[in-house]
Amino acid sequence: MDNNQTNNNNGGNDPKMNMPRFNMNWIYAIAIAALALLYFSSGGPQNSSVAKHATYSDFKAMVAKGYAQKIVVNKTQSTLKMYVKPEHIRDVFHQGAQQTGANPYVEVEFGSVDQVEKFVEEAKDAKTFSGEFSYENKRESEMFNMLLYNILPFVIIIGAWIFFMRRMGGGGMGMGGANVFSVGKSKAKMYEKGGDLGITFKDVAGQAGAKQEIQEIVEFLKNPQKYTDLGGKIPKGALLVGPPGTGKTLLAKAVAGEAGVPFFSMSGSDFVEMFVGVGASRVRDLFQQAKAKSPCIIFIDEIDAVGRARSKNPAMGGNDERENTLNALLTEMDGFGTNSGVIILAATNRADMLDSALLRAGRFDRQIHVDLPDLNERKEVFRVHLKPLKIDESVDIDFLARQTPGFSGADIANVCNEAALIAARHDKPQVGKQDFLDAVDRIIGGLEKKTKVMTQQEKRSIAIHEAGHATISWFTEFANPLVKVSIVPRGQALGAAWYLPEERVLQTKEAMLDEMCSLLGGRAAEELFIGTISTGAMNDLERTTKQAYGMIAFAGMSDKLPNICYYNNAEYQFQKPYSETTAKIMDDEVLRMINEQYERAKKILTEHKEGHAQLAQLLIDREVIFAEDVERIFGKRPWTSRAEELLEAQMRADAERMAEERAKELEAQGQESKDKEEKA
Repeated sequence: MDNNQTNNNNGGNDPKMNMPRFNMNWIYAIAIAALALLYFSSGGPQNSSVAKHATYSDFKAMVAKGYAQKIVVNKTQSTLKMYVKPEHIRDVFHQGAQQTGANPYVEVEFGSVDQVEKFVEEAKDAKTFSGEFSYENKRESEMFNMLLYNILPFVIIIGAWIFFMRRMGGGGMGMGGANVFSVGKSKAKMYEKGGDLGITFKDVAGQAGAKQEIQEIVEFLKNPQKYTDLGGKIPKGALLVGPPGTGKTLLAKAVAGEAGVPFFSMSGSDFVEMFVGVGASRVRDLFQQAKAKSPCIIFIDEIDAVGRARSKNPAMGGNDERENTLNALLTEMDGFGTNSGVIILAATNRADMLDSALLRAGRFDRQIHVDLPDLNERKEVFRVHLKPLKIDESVDIDFLARQTPGFSGADIANVCNEAALIAARHDKPQVGKQDFLDAVDRIIGGLEKKTKVMTQQEKRSIAIHEAGHATISWFTEFANPLVKVSIVPRGQALGAAWYLPEERVLQTKEAMLDEMCSLLGGRAAEELFIGTISTGAMNDLERTTKQAYGMIAFAGMSDKLPNICYYNNAEYQFQKPYSETTAKIMDDEVLRMINEQYERAKKILTEHKEGHAQLAQLLIDREVIFAEDVERIFGKRPWTSRAEELLEAQMRADAERMAEERAKELEAQGQESKDKEEKA
């Protein structure tokens, strides 16, 4: 039996019968099917036989030839049916009995019943007809058919409507909770023991800070008396906040696995339906089930679907279904009643959109930030996802972690999977270092388009553009270290430069200006060395403009608007938080800042135009160049940042540590094999 089933009261001693439970829905379905079958059938055994229309003269001729087996007259409709003898079926219908059925007949209209009776008497005297002659009256059957065809569809529709309304209104709840119309019931998946998920904190790589914060909840569920004896209360709820793919849901599963208590899981969108009052009903039902299983955990994923701030949605009125659901959730979390032993975990990547009443102490007491992993945490994530892969000795986890700055846990998992697919595509027995580098390039830049047709002039223009980026980044102090430059089209980009961003906590104005200058290096190189500009710099200009506006409007890094932040968190706002005069100053400052960095980029390129030309030509010849090639042309980079020095020192320390760990592993393996030999 499934461990997730909750209606098990036999204690495991009585034999379990897998008998289907009685459900009235089957009776309703069978009744409707029978009525539909009756409606679509024509009624009577004659449906299995062929009918043919003929004139009265043809009828008399067929009777004279001895084809008639039985004649049935309908006085009401002035028609008769002449059933044909089996041996003459082919003569009349030109088909065999298999095609016409057992009792084919000819239908004939007549003028007078007396004429028919007289003709039949003459045929009997002439020995051409010796069968049965009878009358039938279809008035009753016609009335039945009229009622059947005209009234039955309305009966079925009305019955179905009553059935649906009763089910949605709760009229069928006593039939067992398995019917699909129990829309007011909670859709939460319940795990009797969180450990059934098979996930613990060991499966969550990195996120040491988040795990440390949430560990207290686990300890309370395991040993609540330790806290209650001192008069303490465990937080009622914890909100996991972070970018997509950082492992919020995985962390919640690990909490359930560590605590070993019942675990209810559902999405925020599961509360909201088109029927009024359904969301609030599901909230109440969820908490009612949770109280019966306490201590337990309720996990609501993507809670912003139901917990959005009421003041930030102009379409949300007093009778809005989403608002009613949110009010029910607020009341259940911390209202007049109590939820002792019920802990609520929720996850979202849009915490700024949540209602303030939901975030107050007593509901979500803690906000646990699950951020993007740093360098060391990325190493741990790589170790987890590399376990199922067959990798060769060229794969260096430290190198991979440094090549993936800003990647989330989901991104790293995708890198490992893509690397395995690339290796399999090339029929390799193991996944190598180059496969991982190709996977990173594939995820960042898109799939290579080596078949894209470009003219030599376009190729030269792209090479000059990308060489401009590389040159500026090499000669600006705070620009990110260059990794490689490529003019092979990827995705929507015709060329790209890869950098190794330094993971700075704070960004200085000088560093942001250097980055802006590096972005403008491609457009500046086009103007200087081609004499014209192209649309290839659109993405660079977009990023530069956004960064300039962010520096001036939000970071207060403008000379004319210093130390002022115009950031406003209101989602639906119909007025700017500044005047038109200030907007004009902002526009002028953005234009001035970008033009200054553009002129600076042109100046640096002019000073190093020979090296730039060599770099561009190398790109045209090889399509891909690396930092070593740039260093061979320009010499060693003038600035070695402190971050790079720390990075090199950390690389040496990590290499020594890895060597020691590897030596210990080899020693342990040798000891283990030695022990096995001694036992043998």
